Amino acid sequence: MTGKPPILTVFTPTYNRAYILPQLYQSLIKQTNPNFIWLIVDDGSSDETKTLVKKWIKEGILHITYIYQENQGMHGGHNTAYKNIDTELNVCIDSDDFMPDDAVETILNFWKKNKSDKVAGIVGLDVDKTGQVIGTKMPEQIKTSTLTDLYHKYGVKGDKKLVLRTEVVKKYPPYPLFEGERFVPLGYLYSLIDQNYELLILNKPLCVVEYMDDGSTRNIFKQYRNNPKGFAFSRIQRMKSPYNTKDLIKNTIHYISHSLFSKNRQFIKQSPRKLLTVMLIPFGIMLYFYTLYKTRK
Repeated sequence: MTGKPPILTVFTPTYNRAYILPQLYQSLIKQTNPNFIWLIVDDGSSDETKTLVKKWIKEGILHITYIYQENQGMHGGHNTAYKNIDTELNVCIDSDDFMPDDAVETILNFWKKNKSDKVAGIVGLDVDKTGQVIGTKMPEQIKTSTLTDLYHKYGVKGDKKLVLRTEVVKKYPPYPLFEGERFVPLGYLYSLIDQNYELLILNKPLCVVEYMDDGSTRNIFKQYRNNPKGFAFSRIQRMKSPYNTKDLIKNTIHYISHSLFSKNRQFIKQSPRKLLTVMLIPFGIMLYFYTLYKTRK
């Protein structure tokens, strides 16, 4: 660790991932620039996570902050992280992912050259363990873009890594917590940020991802079924600010399906697009039954 105050916090919400978390720890030890804070938000783990982290803190190699909370889900972990981060920048590296050796250095050097209070931060690349870019790279000819435009206007595909200005994140409300549910799509916050800020484009790998069998990506239909209020909340935001008609129709259909799972009889009244919601009810019912089929035991 250097004497300079860190401007980057790497934060990791984790739940019962003691078996894979050392992979991330080892990657952070290898960073060519060690001037960062690692914030671990333990979301109610019952495994050896706390013991592991205490050992790493005792080793003193990294600047580690550890917070334990009762289980709230991934979005609750993000809420706690954002509340406790005071560095200029932050980046979420999930517990089953890790960082290339030069990732922190790449972020800090790029920000030093391009920093601006007119952007929300940086968007970089996710790669797999072979170094293959997840989805596609971003267009080389553009310097800034919203996340929405990257996917809809420029045709970019695959998950990307966001490095956000903490000051910007704190301007927006936290993710809501719904009793009995553990998931609200993280894209809710990003869509709000998109309305006010663009991101600096960085076509370099910042995160190595591996989609685990117990991760949310591989279990999306189960997530739909188990967290309908959280998803419906997110769909309402997308319905208010759709990118195009296709996007609006898709999110309205999903909103109807989520509302059926949550047994919300007020979903038409609560919809920001009431007439369209009524028109698309048959398709929402079809998605509801398809989700039941996909999640059958």
